[in-house]
Amino acid sequence: MKKLSLIFAIFFGVLSVSARNYTHDINVLPEQAHAIITENFNSEISHIKIGKEFGQIRAYDVVMTDGSKISFDKHGNWKEVEVGGSKAVPAALIPRPIKTFVKDNQNAVKVTGIEKNNYGYDVELSNGMDAKFTEKGKFISYNK
Repeated sequence: MKKLSLIFAIFFGVLSVSARNYTHDINVLPEQAHAIITENFNSEISHIKIGKEFGQIRAYDVVMTDGSKISFDKHGNWKEVEVGGSKAVPAALIPRPIKTFVKDNQNAVKVTGIEKNNYGYDVELSNGMDAKFTEKGKFISYNK
């Protein structure tokens, strides 16, 4: 009987902890993340997943009702943006050299996703191509 009680306690404890990791309240986000969303996205928030490790907030994953997804670090800096449908990543979030390269080399193609990583940026284009750029926005290569 003690084992069964312990199993139920652990099960309900896990459920209550995971339930607190999701919210719809934009006010849980750091100020910078809040500003990025309100200034660049016209859709409502579907939900926010708060990523924690050892009780410390490490990241926020925001899903918008239009299908767009934005990931932020604990300080509110965006790490990854993917847009839903036929939309494009807001121009304000794309570094100027990347915008220029895409415009000059992939005319009429939209940036549908962008991710910051250790070496620079991974960019998803609406024509199915992916492109890599340095942290300063210099083109590295295309990937399919």
